[in-house]
This record gives sequence, structure tokens and C-alpha cells, in this order.
Amino acid sequence: MMSRAERSHLGDWWWTVDRALLAGLGVLMTAGLVFLMAGGPPVAERLGLPTFHFLNRQVMYLLPTIALILAVSFLSLRHIRRMALVTYALGIVLCIAATKYGPEIKGAHRWIQFGSIGVQPSEFVKPAFVILAAWAFAEGARRRDMPGGTLAVLLLPMTIVPLILQPDFGQTMLVTMVWCAMVFVAGLHWFWVGGLGGAGLVGVAAAYEFLPHVRARIQRFMDKDSGDNFQTFWSQESFNSGGWLGTGPGEGVAKRHLPDAHTDFIFSVAGEEFGVIICIGIVLLFAFIVMRGLILARRSDDIFCRLAITGLTALFGLQACINMAVNTRLMPAKGMTLPFISYGGSSLISLALGMGFLVALTRRRPRTTLLNRDEGRAH
Repeated sequence: MMSRAERSHLGDWWWTVDRALLAGLGVLMTAGLVFLMAGGPPVAERLGLPTFHFLNRQVMYLLPTIALILAVSFLSLRHIRRMALVTYALGIVLCIAATKYGPEIKGAHRWIQFGSIGVQPSEFVKPAFVILAAWAFAEGARRRDMPGGTLAVLLLPMTIVPLILQPDFGQTMLVTMVWCAMVFVAGLHWFWVGGLGGAGLVGVAAAYEFLPHVRARIQRFMDKDSGDNFQTFWSQESFNSGGWLGTGPGEGVAKRHLPDAHTDFIFSVAGEEFGVIICIGIVLLFAFIVMRGLILARRSDDIFCRLAITGLTALFGLQACINMAVNTRLMPAKGMTLPFISYGGSSLISLALGMGFLVALTRRRPRTTLLNRDEGRAH
């Protein structure tokens, strides 16, 4: 154990970081490897790859993921904002480039290739967007000469327009919901909160009317007898066959019919082989991390930290909710991963960036540090 008297960077980090939050993330990553042992082999066999191809690659991805979380968690508030600004600018440029030069996958251009490495830039835009929006809101609240609220409002269309062009309706909806949560925490009147909700419904209606792939997906979801609900049917069948206690590791059958058993529908695989009891445990684990983040946000005396922690926590929790809702057929398929459990390099690294920001922001900082920072900005 480290002594509280130790005045090294590592010692300061250990005694100021929220270890419960780190422990929750560690348990999630471990659970992801266990579930991937069940969901990965059938997909690998269909593709003619070694049985544990996806598991081995996930372990390789986890090493830089853990390193990035820890490295970012050491950053000061100033460096967090600078890193977010650079990440956001680069991510938006790559999102626009993906619409022109990225490969078409399932009717969308969401990826961009760097040699043999594929990157989904929208994943990195999300946590950076949260930090910048929180920064704008906080500066607007501190300084009357700073149009922070206007900048925060402008950030939303700047972010979602490239996503709509890809098109990626799921990520667009997620970013918008997170932004609305931050606006609510920033103190917007209930009248405007209701107005934003109404605008969101108008946006969904417009997407249904003018985006054929969105209309088709919603229609397939609403019509169970359409004959084009292959993945959602087998995901539901996974839970039916698994029951409360599951069929046992490696004994699942429904998972062999799921093309994305290792990514978007890994929660269904967990339901089939490990049972609904374990799935409830995973839901509670996500709930613990979200509630822990919100509690730490409430304790923060700094406006920027409070807003950024709320936004990052909402981003993490809503993405998990959307994925699990799709798996249990409560929502149409969205192509969204389950944080730290689904297979994927871009997803893991972007989540590491967001959770690194969260761990850094939730570190205990003396109030004098925050006051000195504000005084320095005033001068």
C-alpha cells in the first residue's frame, strides 16, 4: 500500500482517484472476456478463423485500453480540455472524410481505413464532444462576456450533421440525448427541456420520413411477421433457451445463428449460456458505475467537472441501455456496442478515452486548487 505521506505523482493519483469506479470498469472488462469466449468462436468458425481469434485480439486491445485509461486519468483539467479539443477536431474531419472515402458497410460510410487498420471516428468524437460542451456551458456560467451557451448549442449541429451524412442515426440519437442531459443539469428551465424533447420527436419523425434505412428498420421492428427480423428473433430466442440459469458455457445453440454474436448481440449470448441471473448482474454493474459517476458529479464544486462527469456518465449509461434494449427487443437494431464487453478496437479505445476523462474529472481536488485556477483565468 502507498502511504498518504508519499508526495509522488503516483501517490497523489492513488489517494485522489475513485477506486470504486476503477474496480467497476475492471470487472466489466473481465466479464467481457468471459462472454467473448462464448460469443466469439461461432463467428470465427463461420469466417474460417482460429476458434479464439476474437478473444485473442480483444486481449491485445485491452492492453492499450487499460494504459490509456490510466494515462488520461493523470491529466489536469486544463490538459483534459486541450486533449478533447484536438480529438474533436480530428474526429470531425475524419467523420467527413469517411462519408467520401470510407468503405460502405451495411449501407453506411462510418469507417476510415489506415492501411489494414479500420477506425470509426464517431466513437472518438462522442467523449470529446461532452468535454467541449461542458467547457462551453461552464465558461458561459462563469463569465457574462463569454457566449458559452451559444457555443454549446452550436456544438450539437456541428457534431450530428457529419453523423447524419454517414448515415448513423443511432449515434446521432445518443449524442443528442447526452447533450439534452447536460443542458438539463446546466439549469435550463423546464419549458426549454420540454421544447428540446419535442424537437427530438420531430427529428425522429423526420428521420422516419426522409431516411429510407431508418424507416425500413422501424417497420421491421414493429412488424414481427415481416420475415426480416433475423437477428432480433435469435437474440430473443437466446434468452428463451437460456432461462434463469443458462445452458452452460459453450452449450448455446441460438448464438450460432447470430452474425454479430461477438459485438452487438453479445448480451444475448450471455443470456443463453449464463442465464438471466448473470444478465441482471451485468445490468446492476452498469447501474453501479452510472450511479457512482452521478454521485461524484453531485459532490463536485466545479461547474465544468459537474457537467462533464454527468455527460460522460450519461454517454456510457445510455449506450449500454440502448444495446441491451436492442438485445431484448425493446428497440430496433442500432449497431451499438455494449461498453467494454462487445468486441471491437475502436469501441474499446474510445471508451478508454471517455472513461479516462471520467476518472480524471472525478479525482478529489482541493478546493484551493479550483479557486486558484479560476483566479488565474480572471487575470
